[in-house]
Amino acid sequence: MLSVQKVKEIYAICRRTLINWEKEGLITPLRTPKGRRRYKKEDIEKLLGMIEEKPKPTVVLYARVSTKKQEEYLKNQIRRLEEYAKSQGWQYEIISEIASGVNENRRGLLRLLNKIKRGEVAKVVIKYPDRLARFGFEYLKFFMESFGVELIVLNGRENEEDINRELAEDLIAIVTSFAARIYGQRGAKRHGNSSGEVSVR
Repeated sequence: MLSVQKVKEIYAICRRTLINWEKEGLITPLRTPKGRRRYKKEDIEKLLGMIEEKPKPTVVLYARVSTKKQEEYLKNQIRRLEEYAKSQGWQYEIISEIASGVNENRRGLLRLLNKIKRGEVAKVVIKYPDRLARFGFEYLKFFMESFGVELIVLNGRENEEDINRELAEDLIAIVTSFAARIYGQRGAKRHGNSSGEVSVR
């Protein structure tokens, strides 16, 4: 704790400035039994811009669909999530994306997880569990809870027809990606052999 004199010596701040800050509600000193002011070093340095304040953890609304054909459904998700957040009186941020639920490298999801690791998220709100992940939902939930983040799911299960349709699209995306890799590897091998390389088995 710093006395008025110490604050002046260390930061070149006079008593009048400290009193004005106190009147404006920018700083609240503690009092000794004799009524003398004592200031926290971090409070002074925050006012001087020497310490960068971390943003308060916020609420993140996360929405996802698999394909561009589902953009209207994405808007509906966001609208429902916003209605809920507003009904709770929360300030919030929206992270939405168009990406397969089996894709582990989704930009939106990675952004959310990084924000959680930095301590910037208090709650995550989703409409359905598989909006967060098609598989591995419980692992993501455990990850969030280990950082003190509350995961709120508004609805337990989607319409069966919608689930089957999107799951089929996700599986097609997996097969397409896998096939592209296989053909790419075969093409590379053929190219290598045509350049005079010997294939060893």
